[in-house]
Amino acid sequence: MRGSLWQLGQSIIRRLSEADKKAVARRYFASEADLKKTVLYDFHVAHGGKMVPFAGWSMPIQYKDSIMDSTVNCRVNGGMFDVSHMCGLSLKGKDSVSFLEKLVIADVAGLAPGTGTLTVFTNEKGGAIDDSVITKVKDDHIYLVVNAGCRDKDLAHIEEHMKAFKAKGGDVSWHIHDERSLLALQGPLAAPVLQHLTKDDLSKLYFGEFRILDINGATCFLTRTGYTGEDGFEISVPSENALDLAKAILEKSEGKVRLTGLGARDSLRLEAGLCLYGNDMEQHISPVEAGLTWAIGKRRRAEGGFLGAEVILKQLAEGPSIRRVGFTSTGPPPRSHSEIQDEKGNNIGEITSGGFSPCLKKNIAMGYVKSGLHKAGTKAKILVRGKAYDGVVTKMPFVPTKYYKPS
Repeated sequence: MRGSLWQLGQSIIRRLSEADKKAVARRYFASEADLKKTVLYDFHVAHGGKMVPFAGWSMPIQYKDSIMDSTVNCRVNGGMFDVSHMCGLSLKGKDSVSFLEKLVIADVAGLAPGTGTLTVFTNEKGGAIDDSVITKVKDDHIYLVVNAGCRDKDLAHIEEHMKAFKAKGGDVSWHIHDERSLLALQGPLAAPVLQHLTKDDLSKLYFGEFRILDINGATCFLTRTGYTGEDGFEISVPSENALDLAKAILEKSEGKVRLTGLGARDSLRLEAGLCLYGNDMEQHISPVEAGLTWAIGKRRRAEGGFLGAEVILKQLAEGPSIRRVGFTSTGPPPRSHSEIQDEKGNNIGEITSGGFSPCLKKNIAMGYVKSGLHKAGTKAKILVRGKAYDGVVTKMPFVPTKYYKPS
């Protein structure tokens, strides 16, 4: 996802107004006719989806329930999200792992087949081009998903480096899965509901693992992952089977799993302390500054070999000058670009995402502050519409994660 939905004039305690929709449209410079539609577009509209322009697509920001209720329901029962605007692709060939390792910070070679990780595509300066979940399907097949708003940039970047790699004799090719749709099923009911639709034992598939299997009669790529902090799955399904699968999931849940839009998706990921590319990560922010040091493989820290490695390894050794942190605050919810000050009124950083937490019933935010002022409990002032309100650095995630891991 790209572009904060907290920023788009939407308040999570009210429905989106027409003025907000126009603001969204202006940001993405697209008329209704220009927008791409997922295969579930009519299904969304039929279920009361409020469609807005988002990264070149017409996507549901919410349905008939409020964003507040939808967020809470995902954590209590479950939510199903159409994330088909995101771009899935496969890299194949005996050199696909070594090729990808030139572009990302992960130890791809060290992944066991059928497992994956969050990673970051970096530029020559160590900044983030995009974040992505990558999976090693087999030693010669990598499956990854990149953000919708970064699709063109990411694909051009990968293609440019692939041409150079192949010119030197490297064996790698790619396939962009435009023939597939992507559904995210998240929350406590995700596994029991999906189990009704497949013969494979999902209790043996843990967080970060991947399998190709039959779901509701279609061959799907199933990853136990998500963007909410809850247990759940991302399901890549052939587009001709996507509508039947969406209907089957809702039916098997007996109404407890609800269609959930981008508004709740944004509040869920913020509660989980997860970055939104374009807000909390950008071309000038490194994975170390973004608090993603854990995603840099141990071998990669020793060997480098990825774009911007010199900058990133130096930051690992000496510490970054800024760090991403969480905040709770009083007053109106902070928004992206709200200034952060110390108690004496000196500028120490900037909020990158913020809003009112539907589950915690208080303001939460994340942003970047100068190193040394990043420890939990550090008091600060956050400026909202020119007025300073009390804030305190708070550990993330704000809501405990519930990933399904071996006990």
